Amino acid sequence: MTSLIERAGLAALHKIDPETAHGLSIRALRMGLVPLPGPISSSRLKTDLAGLALPNPVGLAAGFDKNAEAVAQLMRAGFGFIEVGAATPRAQEGNPRPRLWRLTPDRAAINRFGFNNQGMEPITKRLAARPQGIPVGLNLGANKDAADRAKDFATVLAHAGAHLDFATVNVSSPNTEKLRDLQGKAALSALLAGVIETRDTLARRIPVFLKIAPDLGAEELAEIAEVALESGIDGIIATNTTLSREGLTSPSPSDQGGLSGAPLFEKSTRVLAQLSKLTEGKLPLIGVGGVGSAEQAYEKIRAGASAVQLYTAMVFSGLSLAAEIARGLDALLERDGFASVADAVGTGRDAWL
Repeated sequence: MTSLIERAGLAALHKIDPETAHGLSIRALRMGLVPLPGPISSSRLKTDLAGLALPNPVGLAAGFDKNAEAVAQLMRAGFGFIEVGAATPRAQEGNPRPRLWRLTPDRAAINRFGFNNQGMEPITKRLAARPQGIPVGLNLGANKDAADRAKDFATVLAHAGAHLDFATVNVSSPNTEKLRDLQGKAALSALLAGVIETRDTLARRIPVFLKIAPDLGAEELAEIAEVALESGIDGIIATNTTLSREGLTSPSPSDQGGLSGAPLFEKSTRVLAQLSKLTEGKLPLIGVGGVGSAEQAYEKIRAGASAVQLYTAMVFSGLSLAAEIARGLDALLERDGFASVADAVGTGRDAWL
């Protein structure tokens, strides 16, 4: 449950510009002002994700800690794994502000950041200094003005790979012009081949995941599943934010940018279930989009996910949500007689097809 202190902090943050508030939340974490529960685990919650040993299957999605500034603290926040970034080879400002909006009545957000980050060098230095503990991964991005965007993903992996437990190829952000074009079959095959080739030069083999958009038709999803199975990647993250404004009850503050949060839950879960069917259990899937409760995390798992990630729901419920979901998920697994997360994966998939 959200504590009185956390509720007061959230109320104060919601009175100021959301991007400024986000920066303050990262600073508060780093200063030790946020209570952290430490690891949350049980025999039921322990999960193998593409060879990663997770204490629980509740992860932090990329974007919350873009520059890996609060990794040590986030590792103690109750998550089973965390993902930082996206990181690009060179630092970039991203799109002009305002570029983040809270939609409180919908428990949603819209962002059009455009891969703003400090670049791979300072991010890698911080990752190299992090403590041991839960798996930490990096979301790989491409510079907006890169002559060869596909090469940028491999460049970041080559630079940071020695300090990662996994890496994610992000070709699904809606906020970098033409980035989603890299989800096409030929372009995606070539991009992933370069990333896998780079991964295979690292001293330690790490899993590589692919993060896809929710705004894909059946034929496009089938192509992505085919490429993913052929490419040698280790899993798919479904999904990133959506360009659709479907499900909003409040007016959209921007027709550009990606919508995340509660309205994305059904759309992203349908994509997840379709991917689960297309890949026939041969690749682990990570369910992202609108997860705000243990019940919703459980629904993603039953639709085909081996693990889940959250972000936007914490804007409204606080960082304690991660531990709350993990504990609630443990209770749901016990209630339904599942000895592990793996036993529950895909058991409710057909309801989403």
